[in-house]
Amino acid sequence: MAFENLTSRMQMAFRRITGKAKLTENDIEEMMKEVRLSLLEADVNYKVVKEFTSEIKELAMGEKIMKGLDPGQQVVKIVNDELVKLMGTEAVLVKFSDSGPTVIMMVGLQGAGKTTSAGKLGNYLRKNHSKKPLLIAADIYRPAAIDQLITVGNQLEIPVFSMGTDVNPREIVKAGLKKAALENFDLVIIDTAGRLHVNETLMDELIDIKKLSKPNEILLTVDAMTGQDAVNVSVAFNEALGITGCILTKLDGDTRGGAALSIRKMTGIPIKFAGTGEKLTEIELFHPERMASRILGMGDVLTLIEKAQEEIDEDEAMSMMEKMMSGHFNFNDLLKQMKMIKRMGAFSGILKFLPGMSQLQNIDKVDDKQLVYVEAIIHSMTPEERKNPDLLQRSSSRRNRIASGSGRSTTEVNRLIGMLEKQREMMKRFQGMNPSSLEKMGQNPMSQPSAINKGKGKGKGGFRI
Repeated sequence: MAFENLTSRMQMAFRRITGKAKLTENDIEEMMKEVRLSLLEADVNYKVVKEFTSEIKELAMGEKIMKGLDPGQQVVKIVNDELVKLMGTEAVLVKFSDSGPTVIMMVGLQGAGKTTSAGKLGNYLRKNHSKKPLLIAADIYRPAAIDQLITVGNQLEIPVFSMGTDVNPREIVKAGLKKAALENFDLVIIDTAGRLHVNETLMDELIDIKKLSKPNEILLTVDAMTGQDAVNVSVAFNEALGITGCILTKLDGDTRGGAALSIRKMTGIPIKFAGTGEKLTEIELFHPERMASRILGMGDVLTLIEKAQEEIDEDEAMSMMEKMMSGHFNFNDLLKQMKMIKRMGAFSGILKFLPGMSQLQNIDKVDDKQLVYVEAIIHSMTPEERKNPDLLQRSSSRRNRIASGSGRSTTEVNRLIGMLEKQREMMKRFQGMNPSSLEKMGQNPMSQPSAINKGKGKGKGGFRI
């Protein structure tokens, strides 16, 4: 995951100062050395690192911090505030047209994820801003670029306008805009050509398309894995076209993430969106304050809540909660609960949004296949067994049959039955209690970790949920 090493190094730096009643100048110096190294290792531009650390050091050395209460926490707050400032302070929205369709021109180097991002962005704006998008395939040079955009469009049920590879891109854009006006599309996203490097031919074509389409937004797609070179690419495109924003891709990959901390400061171009996974729904508005919170290992609960609101129907969630609180929770309900969680993405990814979870060892090894194993066990039960789990408590032959049918061990079957029973017992304790009582106790029945990572079964690797 992006920033993983940076988060780890930052937390090591903060451990030097947290809990101390007073900070010395040497304490600050040692912490800043760690911060500086962590940023350079994350491939943040060295000029940005120098200015960033100088600013923090100056603020941290202030008399109010050095002699104040809990100076360590105050320094962490300073680092957080400066990270937010570095990435742009606040989220920057797409500028929509007041009349006629909003035109977005997608530009970037080949391989940065531009074509996929065009589809993701169209889907995001349709879903969150009720837009009717049309994708224009204007990349006639890269093999299969048009086919890729059509495939993406089909998967998202977004129309794609194309004229093949033998027509000049300028003519394709002109005809595509005409179609959008005639058929009342209020959002047009143009997927332009990329190259392996910035060159004059590419820029001349993009400048012509810009003059033709008069875009409301020119979004540069930047691969987060390119590190400091992303700044050079951004500068080159900005000088030629006047970039209005960036889409940072592959933030879910094994990348150092330095581009996110360098682009805004070095170019003034805001990061507007971030690609967070391979699925065509995995794109999010870039919130600097939330990203800073993730980098410092403090989680990102707001984004997690938004994900849940997008993927889980409120009535469905309330119905599930009522069923759990009734004490009649069964394997059918557990199956529904798991499907709700899976809709939100990879389980390890969900955990990372929670405060403090990024500090846990082996969080990336939480395997979503374990959920598949649980599903296999439940699907090997009869409808009556799923509805009435007590039948399994009393019959070892039923449990052995389920283990055989699911290809898992009897130990795993027993563990799953035991987990459900503990959950039901816990629910019985909460029956009749109002939400405020639960809040005082600090309990959330839907987030009990009683069965998470309890260990592996003896057969075929075991599952952990």
